[in-house]
Amino acid sequence: MKLAKNVFIVSLAFLSGSTMATQWEKIRKPISGQPQSIGGYSNGCIIGAQPLALKGEGYQVIRSIKNRYYGHPQLLDYLTKLGQRTKASGLPPILIGDMGMPAGGRFSAGHASHQTGLDADIWLRFGPMDDETARDPAGLATLMVDRDRQIVDERVWTPGQFNLIKLAAQDSRVNRIFVNPAIKVKLCNMEKVDRAWLQKIRPWYGHDSHIHVRLSCPQDAKNCENQAALPAGDGCGAELYSWFEPAPKSSTPKSKVLPATSYQCQMILSSQGLE
Repeated sequence: MKLAKNVFIVSLAFLSGSTMATQWEKIRKPISGQPQSIGGYSNGCIIGAQPLALKGEGYQVIRSIKNRYYGHPQLLDYLTKLGQRTKASGLPPILIGDMGMPAGGRFSAGHASHQTGLDADIWLRFGPMDDETARDPAGLATLMVDRDRQIVDERVWTPGQFNLIKLAAQDSRVNRIFVNPAIKVKLCNMEKVDRAWLQKIRPWYGHDSHIHVRLSCPQDAKNCENQAALPAGDGCGAELYSWFEPAPKSSTPKSKVLPATSYQCQMILSSQGLE
């Protein structure tokens, strides 16, 4: 657990330490070609990304002003089907936040991952929103966690959030879903029968107003790098509760050493006149 906490601190230093646009943020349209996710979730890119329609059955895209609603066709299919399933279950429209940029790649701020078109954030408050608000809903996220007490805030948590996360996890394409550790505890306590899906629910800092869904690499994506396999079990034991232990006092922020861009992704940049 100490390692994970140190990684979090390093990630924060990276996410908050830069305001200059990356080369990837200068690409405004997808790279044409057969859809291919390339590299790892935190060091990759994508050819043939597609934009998700801003509205669909059971869902609505928000923060479209950021131009981060692109992804691999598998991600678009997953999100549209999730919207249909949540609607069929009686839930209001789900609000889909950041996916990826038109060519994937590294952000200047806000995300260390979301680089291969296989990640998407889904808010834990439900819609709908009017179109103007949805385009830039700054400050409208609902915190589901009492940060001082490190528990779910029962004033805003409803069975709807539980049902959304469970439905989101049950698609076989989902590799893992990141949530605040307090939300993972809540899910573990609420689920009494079918606990298999809980394995995919992984605790991570932040994520107290949204979930972060990550799909596995598509089978035909030969240059896509999956994460390590998930540990066995439902993840509701000692490892989960270790997330609530204080960080070691010796932990200090460190400079983020970014990995080198892969050859395939560098070729994309070069094709756009970017280096």
